[in-house]
Amino acid sequence: MKVWQKTVIGFLMFILVVLIGAVAVGAVFYNDAKKVADSAYEPIKREVPSLRTEELDYSNAEPFSVLLLGIDTDEARGSQTEGRSDSIMVATINPQKKQTTLVSIPRDTFTELVGNGTSDKLNHAYAYGGVAMAMSSVENLLDIPIDHYALVNMDGMTALIDEVGGIDIDNHLAFDYEGASFTLGKNHLDGWQSVKYSRMRYEDPEGDYGRQRRQRIVLEALFHKLASVDSISNYKDILDVLGNNAKTDLSWDTIMTLLKKYTPALTSMKTEQLQGVELIGNGVTGEEGISYQTVEPDELLRVQTLLKDQLEK
Repeated sequence: MKVWQKTVIGFLMFILVVLIGAVAVGAVFYNDAKKVADSAYEPIKREVPSLRTEELDYSNAEPFSVLLLGIDTDEARGSQTEGRSDSIMVATINPQKKQTTLVSIPRDTFTELVGNGTSDKLNHAYAYGGVAMAMSSVENLLDIPIDHYALVNMDGMTALIDEVGGIDIDNHLAFDYEGASFTLGKNHLDGWQSVKYSRMRYEDPEGDYGRQRRQRIVLEALFHKLASVDSISNYKDILDVLGNNAKTDLSWDTIMTLLKKYTPALTSMKTEQLQGVELIGNGVTGEEGISYQTVEPDELLRVQTLLKDQLEK
């Protein structure tokens, strides 16, 4: 199930807590939502100073960024948040522009692992130095401040999609995969089907990038489904999924401020892909014979400029 983590994993924590917070304000569910947010709250000590030199003023609705990590957990470790970061995304939230921008970063991107003294696949940053090294390494790659993180493991994602009644997608490639069939046009997917839809790679003419595009389609579909849910009869089940699978350095007080000031930005989501090209390591640049993704300067500049514009940098 590790490939599916490239879809929704990290961003769900941020979106869902805000949406549940919206439901909770002035309602009986406030305490339940707060307990989940408090249990998920885990601040991170940054070993390398952030590019953000001044403290953010959320009450003034300043734009900010979130690093979204999807973790492929190792059951032997007995932890819900230890494993490999198989999903790496950066979200920028700009309330003035009423825009959330979500950029997928290939996990095999060859880059400096800040604080480790090496260059390697980006997803190794989390394995070597946890969230702090992942934040610093992505910050260095994209040349923007990374203000927060949201980390979710895979275990509860299928159940979450089922809890909201499945998702609706507009499919542009008909295919069968591991017992699931997807026709052209409108498809309604449950959690199991969504996993299959996000996994297939080899039958897609665009290979892994086509797969990543389908993963972003699932993400957007889930986002819109969550935003349109009228019934909260299963809110405790949704909270349970979050509480068992998520960590973030967004505190409850910050979330409540975001609810008041940033909700319009979540009404419009733009998705982008940092596009890499294959690089085979030669022992000098990367380990010999190992496949990496390297990002050409023009492509890196394109994404950096996009994110800086969203952060008004």
